[in-house]
Amino acid sequence: MSEDIIYSASWLINPDAPPVAGGALLVRNGMIVDAGPLSILRSAHTAPVLDFSGCVILPGFVNAHTHLELTHFPSWKLRSAVDYNPRRFTDWIIQLIKIARGLTPEDYPPSIREGVRMCLESGTTAIGEIVTNPAMAEHYYHTPLAGRLYFELLGQDHALFKNKLVAAAAAAHQSETYSMPAGFSPHSPYTIAREHLATIRDASVSEALPLTIHLSESRSEADFIFDETGDLATEFYPFVGWQRYLGHPARCSSTELLDRYGLLTPTTTAVHCVHVSVADARIIKSRGTHIALCPRSNELLDVGRAPVALFKKLGIPLALGTDSLASNNSLSLWDELCFALEIFPNDLTAQDVFCMVTAGGAEALGLSARCGSLEVGKRADFQVIGNCDGNEAGLLERVMREGVLQEVFAGGVRYVGNV
Repeated sequence: MSEDIIYSASWLINPDAPPVAGGALLVRNGMIVDAGPLSILRSAHTAPVLDFSGCVILPGFVNAHTHLELTHFPSWKLRSAVDYNPRRFTDWIIQLIKIARGLTPEDYPPSIREGVRMCLESGTTAIGEIVTNPAMAEHYYHTPLAGRLYFELLGQDHALFKNKLVAAAAAAHQSETYSMPAGFSPHSPYTIAREHLATIRDASVSEALPLTIHLSESRSEADFIFDETGDLATEFYPFVGWQRYLGHPARCSSTELLDRYGLLTPTTTAVHCVHVSVADARIIKSRGTHIALCPRSNELLDVGRAPVALFKKLGIPLALGTDSLASNNSLSLWDELCFALEIFPNDLTAQDVFCMVTAGGAEALGLSARCGSLEVGKRADFQVIGNCDGNEAGLLERVMREGVLQEVFAGGVRYVGNV
C-alpha cells in the first residue's frame, strides 16, 4: 500500500467547473480519493501535504490522436536516400511510405519510447495511439501513459486484409489485461476496399471496440472518393500497386461513405475533418461521432483548416491531437492548443481548448471514467503549472497562454524523465 499524499496549489482547475482556490487532491495508490479545498481535505485526512504555492493544478492532457511509432521520423528522413520534398498531400504519403520501407522492426521501439517521453514531459498523460503493427503493442503497456491503442486496418486484397483484421483482434484481446484498452483504426476511406468496411463494422460491434478514422484530411481524398480523380488515383494507387481496384467511384463524400456502412457512431472518433461540408457535419452530429482536430499537422501539410465554427455551432464534441512528428513539429498539446487559439481566434476560447485537451479527449477515447478531469475515482494524472498565479478573473486564459509546466504526475507518480 502506498502512502496517502495531499497535493495542493493556489488553484485547482477542472473542465466545465469553476476554479477552486486553494484546491487539493488526495492520492492513494495512483488514484484520486478526494478533491476540494485544502482546508477541507486537511480536516478529513491526516496525510502529508505537498504544496505548490503560486501554481495551478490541471488534469493531465489527453492527446486524442497520436502515432508515437513515427517519433523518430525526422532522423529517419535525414538518413534515408529518399528525396524528401513533398509539395502536396499525396507527395507526403508516398515519400513517407518510401522512408518506412527502409526501416526494420528494431527501429520502432526506441521511437515509441521517445514519443512516450515527449508526451509526458509536455503534460500529456493519456493518448489515442495508432498502432500499425500489433507486435509493437507491448511497448506501450508498461509506460506511465494511459489511453487507448487503436490497431490499424487498411488494404484492398481480401486475404491480406483478413489476416490484418485477425491480428488486430488478437492484439485487442491481449490489451484487456493491461491498462490501455483497444480499438480499431480503419486508416481512411481511400486506403480500404469498400467491401471491407462492413466487415470492420461487424467486427467493431461484435468485439465492442471503438473506432478512430482519418476522415476528409485533404482535397485529394474528397476528389478520389467522389469520382476517383486526382493524384491519389494517378500517383498513389499506382505507387502501392492498387490500380486494379480503381473503377468504382463512390459518388459521395467520405463522410457519406462511412455512414452508409455504419462506421460513424458515438464510439467513433473522426480525425482531421478538414474537407467536410455542412451536410457532412450534420451527419457526424446526428451519429454522435467525435472529432479530433490536428491543426498544426493540417497547416504543415497545407491541406486547409477544419470548419471549427461549424462544428461548434452544431455542438459536435471536439478533441485535440498532435498527429505524428512526420507531420508536426512537436508532440506537445500545449503547443497545439496555443496554435489552435492563434488560428481560430473567433471560434475557440481558452475554455474550449482546455476542454478539448482534457474531458473532450477522454470522451473521444471512451475513457471519461478514467481520466480527463480531477475527480474521485479517476487516475491521479495531473500537471502543476506555474507563472499564472493571481485572482480568478482571466485565470484560465493566463494558464492556457502563459502557464509554465513545472511537474507532471501520471498515475500518482511524479514523472522524472525515465521512461
